[in-house]
Amino acid sequence: MSTLNEPTLNSALLALAQGTIQIHDLTAPLSEETPTLVLPDPFANLIDFSIEEVSAYNEPGPFWKHHNIHTGEHIGTHIDAPVHWINGKEGKDVSQIEPHRLFGPAVVLDFSAEAAANPDFLVDVEHLVAWQEENGAFPANAWLLFRTGWEQYDNDEQAFLNLDESGSHTPGFTVDCAKYIADELDISGIGVETVGIDAGNAGALEPPFPMHHFLLGADKYGITSLKNLDKLPTNGAMIVVAPLPVVGGTGAPTRVFALVENA
Repeated sequence: MSTLNEPTLNSALLALAQGTIQIHDLTAPLSEETPTLVLPDPFANLIDFSIEEVSAYNEPGPFWKHHNIHTGEHIGTHIDAPVHWINGKEGKDVSQIEPHRLFGPAVVLDFSAEAAANPDFLVDVEHLVAWQEENGAFPANAWLLFRTGWEQYDNDEQAFLNLDESGSHTPGFTVDCAKYIADELDISGIGVETVGIDAGNAGALEPPFPMHHFLLGADKYGITSLKNLDKLPTNGAMIVVAPLPVVGGTGAPTRVFALVENA
C-alpha cells in the first residue's frame, strides 16, 4: 500500500480518502431493545440500557437537547476488562488497557455452519490448531473474531438469548480451548457475536465460565455482540476497539471498527 518514499500513515489516510480501505462498523446499536445477559437466581443482574430526556429545546433547556443514560457496564457491544473476573481482580480496569492492545490484526474464524446445526457448539483446541496449520500462526496482538451467525438474532431477544428451562443455548468454547487461548496464544483478545464471551451453558463447565476465568486472568480481553463479521476477510483486516475509559470500570460500551483493504 505504501511506497519507499511515502510514509505509511499518510498512505493509509490517502487510501481511506480514496476508498481503497473500507471501514466496517462491527458494533450493535445500543437501545432499550438491546438483548442483555440474564443470570439465574440468586445472582444479581445489571440494569438494562435506558435513556432519559432532560431537555429538548424547551424550558429545562431552551437551546439544546440532552439526556441521561442508564446502563450496566456489560450491555450490548462491550469489552470485558481483567477486573471483571475474580482471576483478574488485581489486573487492569477498562481505563488502564493500553491503547496498543486495542488496535491489531483481526482474524475471523467462521463457525456459522456448526452453530446453525447445534446452538450449543463449542470451539475446541483442535479447531484453532487446524486453522493455523492451514493459514499460519495467529499474528501477535491479534483479535480472534468468532463468527457464528448469531447476529441474525440481535433484534429478537428470545432467539438471541435462546433460553429454555435448562438454561441458555448459545455457542462458545471448551474449557481446554479457553486455557489454550489464554496460555498459548500471543493475542490481545477475542470477539463474539453472542451476549457473552462464554457459551450460554458455560456455568455448568468446570471451571464455570472458562473464557472469563482463563482469559481475563491472563490479561486478555473479550468483546461481545459484534456484527458484520461476514464482511471481513479471514485475515488481513485491522480492528479498532474503542471502549469508554471508565476509571474502575470492569467493562464499558465499546465501538468496534474493522479496516479492510479492497481487493
